This record gives sequence, structure tokens and C-alpha cells, in this order.
Amino acid sequence: MTAETSVSAISVSDTPIRPRRVAFDWENTPVHWIPGDAPSTHLINVLHLLLPAGEKWFVHVYKQALPLITDDKLREDVRGFMGQESVHSYSHAAVLDHLRDQGIDTRGYTKRLDWFFFDFLGDKPLIPMPALEWLKLRLSIIAAVEHFTALLGKWVLDNEELDILGADPMMMDLLRWHGAEEVEHRSVAFDLYQHLGGTWGRYPRRVEGMVFTAPALLGLWQIGASYLMRHDPSIPDRRYTFRDMRRAARQDRVPSYLMLIGAIPRYFKPSYHPEGEASTQKAIDYLATSPAALEAERRAAARRDKLSA
Repeated sequence: MTAETSVSAISVSDTPIRPRRVAFDWENTPVHWIPGDAPSTHLINVLHLLLPAGEKWFVHVYKQALPLITDDKLREDVRGFMGQESVHSYSHAAVLDHLRDQGIDTRGYTKRLDWFFFDFLGDKPLIPMPALEWLKLRLSIIAAVEHFTALLGKWVLDNEELDILGADPMMMDLLRWHGAEEVEHRSVAFDLYQHLGGTWGRYPRRVEGMVFTAPALLGLWQIGASYLMRHDPSIPDRRYTFRDMRRAARQDRVPSYLMLIGAIPRYFKPSYHPEGEASTQKAIDYLATSPAALEAERRAAARRDKLSA
């Protein structure tokens, strides 16, 4: 199935979407976990700040959408999506404690994110509109965000340069486990929006969601990288510049903004569907070898055995 293929099924996922309750130990992870490259490290570190706030907001919004879902399979997928996003949120949030131990206080930036998601995009719209329409608009924003997170998941699963550079294995497992689950559930947010968006205005609102999301997401990412650079006591006081970004992207050390921006026109096509944006099999293959995911499976099996004993 290509990214432009239209599907008639409400939910196209063919694998169970379930949370893997992973755990990571950051004791031996250096603050600059990409050796010798603080700017690239911090551009990716922004995800540890941005994603917990965003994913908590996703779950909050989806709790409001769940009672409206009339398709059993889609409801099951949405519940699995919510479980995965909750685990993502607290797994990345744990990295913030590690950054704080290294002298990087992230609270100034995370407070802005909390305001953005839970006040600006909170339950009470800044522009008066019916509650259901505001819910649909927020669902369109989540679908647009998930277009980008699927691309980021694909990028980190395909990336080899960070391994060549000797990037910290624990951090790489976190990023690839998360990326694999983003690829695994990449269609759920879009399918939910299509299901609840309504026939009238569904496509225009989808475009509206992306028009809002793309500059907001990329802007928050750039602001976050600059914040981390300024608050890292181990490097000179400076901002993360577009020159840093271009250099790192050319070297395949960070995702390219051009890759992300270039994916927007695909999303605008009326026939777009996220199923063609990445490989589910590649995601499943990584999850079958991820140290954190395997340990989570071992603990889950041990709990089941204990309950059945």
C-alpha cells in the first residue's frame, strides 16, 4: 500500500497495538550521548521534553473521543495507542531527571509546553466553537503530529550513522523502541480522525490541522534545542543555529527538517493514508530484538506465570 492509497476499512492495523512497559537505566549515559557533538545531541534531546507533554495531551484528548467510537477494532487500537503513548511519556520524562543531574534544568521549557498543550490547546477553545468541533480539530492536530512521528520513527530505525559515531546504546534503544512503536501505530490517529471527523469539512479540517501543526512543531523543536544549548553548563553559552541543523542533517546525525517539510504535501493529498509512510515489519523486527522491549516481555511473562500459579 502506498502513502496515496485510499482504504475503505476504518482501522487498517493488522497487528495488536499494546504497550510494552519498558525501563531504562541512565546512570552510565553521558550528557552528550552523541560523542563530541553537543548540538546534535540536544536537537534530539528536545524529544525528551516535547514528547511527554504532547503524549499526555494525546491521551487526555482521546479519553474524550473514546465514547464516540462506534467501531470495535478502532476502539481497541485507540486504547492500545493510548497505552503506548503513556509509556512513551513517562519513559522520556525519566531522561529529564538525568539531564537535571548533569546540571541542565529543563523546567523553564517544559512549563511552556504544558501551557501550550493544556491551556492553549486545552478543553476550552480560545475561539468560541461547539465542544464537538473543538474535539475534532484537536483530533486533526494529533493526526498531523503522528504523520511526523512516524517519519521520525522510520528515520531512527534506518539510521546507521549514530551507531558508527558510538552513540550511547541505552539512548539508542529508547529512541528506536519509541520509533518502532510510532511506526507500529502510525495509522491509528488518522483513522480515528477520519472516523469522527464527519463527512462535511473532514478534509479541510485535516488540512487546517497540518497548517497549524507543522510550524508549531518545528518551531517548538528549534526553541527547545536553543534552550538546551543555553542551559548546558558544559559548553559555551550559545544557541542551536540553523547552520548546526544543516550540518548535522547532512551528516545524518539528526532528522532533516527538509525531510519533514517535504512530507507535508503527501499529507495534503485527499487520498493520503499513513500506512505507506513506513514499514510495520521493520518496526516489529526491531521490537523483537530491543533489549528494553525484551526485558519488558520477560517481566510481563513472569507476572502472568505468578498470577496463574
